[in-house]
Amino acid sequence: MEIQIDHHTLEKAEERGTNGVEIEEVIHTGFSIPAKYGRIGKAKVYDFKQNRHNKYYEQKRVEVFYLIEGDKIITVTVYVFYGKWEV
Repeated sequence: MEIQIDHHTLEKAEERGTNGVEIEEVIHTGFSIPAKYGRIGKAKVYDFKQNRHNKYYEQKRVEVFYLIEGDKIITVTVYVFYGKWEV
């Protein structure tokens, strides 16, 4: 199924610390999370082990919310959280 990542969504995702490759990975291999308004939510935790805004983080969690229209997956928004999670 084709994945359509809106330009604005990708721009904001990159500001938050992720990219198109990770967004597609989350959609394909992430775990399901609750979503509203008929959307689908998936998340995936990545090792990060870097500083972001002058603070060190072990991991980042990328959450992608999307819709399926016909044979297309259309991303709605992407969130990135930094910290440590039990996986």
